[in-house]
Amino acid sequence: MNNKNSLKLNQIKQFLLSKGFIIIKKKKITFFSVELRSLYLTTLSSFAIIIFSFFLPAIIELKKNTFTASKEIENKSKSNFERVLDGEALRKPSKLDEGLNLKNLFDDVFKFDDLPSDTVRLSASTIQQLFQETNYNLKDVRKTKLVKPVKLSLLPNEIKMIEDTKKRKNLFIQIILPLIIDENNRIKLNRKKLFTILNKNHNSNSEKEWLNKKFKQYGVINKDLSTLKVRMDTIPVSLAIAQAAKETGWGTSRFALEGNALFGQWTWSGEGIKPADADNNATHKVMKFKILKSSIRAYQRNLNTHSGYSEFRMARAELRDHGRSLDGMILATYLDNYAETGKEYVKIIKQIIKQNNLTDFDDVKLLPSSIQLKNLI
Repeated sequence: MNNKNSLKLNQIKQFLLSKGFIIIKKKKITFFSVELRSLYLTTLSSFAIIIFSFFLPAIIELKKNTFTASKEIENKSKSNFERVLDGEALRKPSKLDEGLNLKNLFDDVFKFDDLPSDTVRLSASTIQQLFQETNYNLKDVRKTKLVKPVKLSLLPNEIKMIEDTKKRKNLFIQIILPLIIDENNRIKLNRKKLFTILNKNHNSNSEKEWLNKKFKQYGVINKDLSTLKVRMDTIPVSLAIAQAAKETGWGTSRFALEGNALFGQWTWSGEGIKPADADNNATHKVMKFKILKSSIRAYQRNLNTHSGYSEFRMARAELRDHGRSLDGMILATYLDNYAETGKEYVKIIKQIIKQNNLTDFDDVKLLPSSIQLKNLI
């Protein structure tokens, strides 16, 4: 029966071929057939494109936010860090920490001019008694690394009459130490808020207003965040004390007692004190302040903004990038532009730091006067 059917099929096939027909055997198509391969690839590719297109906006946004939040200053190479440790000159990266907008730069400094003019000037003996009653002495500070928040506004006139050099130096340090740490704490809080803002995907209007205010205070042009992070940073306590000691003769100078000027900053406009040894044609004066705190804030703002101290800021940023604490001895190297004597000035500052063991105060904390400041200890 099967042979007959096969014979008939062959006969039909021959007949059709003789008439010009082409007979093709139909192939059996399975799931893995070659014919369906292109269909599978097309479907898979389309699915992948759809998935990628769906997640692309989220990927771009995540990358943008991560880059903004983690954008750090340039020039982080190991060689630059070694140059900082060796006190060598640094080459400033392009477009970083450049330019200065002087408008509003010292507005928050001179706001203290609105304070009452009848600020009480305590005598040296009264201040010493106050320190004794509050158990505030430098020996304990060096041991406990904590200093009481005793903040005085003026130096005592009698400080220049204290013949014992060690007592005079200790009194001077006791007076300005809490003030320097307090101003550093203010910068730390601002710096902490800055990084909190940068780590957010969206910022409130109040946060944007705060940023604009800081751009003005630090003279940052074009609202450059990298420059703001470089400039908004603390000054080592040892360095600030040493410079104040050098500029005021440990608090005995006329500028310190008459104008609360601890750091000998010059001004060509506004109120100031003319140096006795200045030329008749000299137009500069030493800046005058209502209280000591103003002088310290102006000093910090000066180091953090003036173009003459850009290498100081770059060296400080290098220490930050490598997780190192800010070292007054290292950073003093980059302040040769602070005085006309240049390198000799740097040598003297380092000598003051070393001879008086001022680095003991670099890691000292101010006992908190608020919950906010308690978080800094």
